[in-house]
Amino acid sequence: MIILTRQTVLDVKAALKSRVEQALARSGVTEALRWWWVPGRVEVFGKHTDYGGGPSLMGALPRGFLLAGVRRSDGKIRIRDAGDSSSFELDLVSGTTAPAEVVGWRRYANILARRLARDFPGALLGADIALASDLPRASGMSSSSALVVGLAHALSRLGRLDERDDWRAVLPSPVERSGYFACLENGLPFGPFAGDGGLGTFGGSEDQTAIVCCRPGHLSQFSYMPVRHQLDVAVPASWTFVLASSGIAAEKAGRAQALYNRASLGVRALIDLWRAHIGPTGSLTEALSGDPGAEARLREVIDRHAGGEWPREPLHIRLSHFAREYPRVPQAAAAFAAADSVRIAALAAASHDDADRLLGNQLPETNMLVALAVKHGAIGASAFGAGFGGSVWALVDETDAAAVQQFGECWMAAYRAAFPHRTALSTWFPARPGAPLTDI
Repeated sequence: MIILTRQTVLDVKAALKSRVEQALARSGVTEALRWWWVPGRVEVFGKHTDYGGGPSLMGALPRGFLLAGVRRSDGKIRIRDAGDSSSFELDLVSGTTAPAEVVGWRRYANILARRLARDFPGALLGADIALASDLPRASGMSSSSALVVGLAHALSRLGRLDERDDWRAVLPSPVERSGYFACLENGLPFGPFAGDGGLGTFGGSEDQTAIVCCRPGHLSQFSYMPVRHQLDVAVPASWTFVLASSGIAAEKAGRAQALYNRASLGVRALIDLWRAHIGPTGSLTEALSGDPGAEARLREVIDRHAGGEWPREPLHIRLSHFAREYPRVPQAAAAFAAADSVRIAALAAASHDDADRLLGNQLPETNMLVALAVKHGAIGASAFGAGFGGSVWALVDETDAAAVQQFGECWMAAYRAAFPHRTALSTWFPARPGAPLTDI
């Protein structure tokens, strides 16, 4: 299986490249183009831990977005989706948009472009950009974050923000940039830049960090608040991830947003209780790490002071999940380094079970995908991403591409037999960790 790298992107993604070129040609763009690759990501361990300080273990996927663009000098940002020919235009001079109703992916583009213009006053952010994707939408593989990162990166490159002193001072490396891109989405302040409403999702910066910073052929471990790289571990040569989408959109907007945000808000409530009654801390991970009595002290505080929107029981449950999940990340990294399939299997089973019982964000479909993957011979399997739908990773020990293909086909056939009404939107593909955000 080819590991996607900078050198192979345009060859492997030739169909996406053709669609992007045609979309820009229809918009009248004939100049030489700049190109970018933006992957989705697989979260292997570290479910809903990043906004509590992490850590998580992730890889960049060989599927994602291909973007191309040219600079404009009139302050207009014009973006075209080559997949469905939908388009968006923002006039940064007048502040008007076309179409006037900014929904769907256009809302993402509108929010991030306006914040870039506000954070870097005077920047010439006008651009013509087109994009195409082979990443399943709303599948838990970070299609929305990849879109935000890709557009923000393309605009920053075309607008030469990286040549500005204020950019270099605050965003000197990919690690800082991944944290900033996350704030474009969640609306939080970053360094000297004030926050705003963002997209209304209260996530952390795991997705953006994986998209920007992971290494081909490796899983990467990061901690958060702030983003810190901890280690990279090679995926054993004979191990391949197979990703299956349940066919249920793992949305982080609209009606699903409150469910997604509740896990994050629970961690915020725990941090607030710690700070109010125990002492200062930068994150929940910092509070709990290095002191075996820390969790018990926080539980005492919950019993004495919890109430209102966050009564005791849901806070105890949220703490139980966090305290059980974040130590699995370094344990899993060590297991990958040792090619310890038995340990990976046990950690994956426990991680998924806790997501189902404690986070409460699994559905019969994702539970069935996990069970069927193990039944069909996977080393281990687990759902990942926001939850309430989305996808499952399965890890198989196969060097033969035909054997991987057979596993994937049998796995998906069994799932579709169990849930025939999910057949139309369910899908699968094999993956070795690939290239991160790449200037081509």
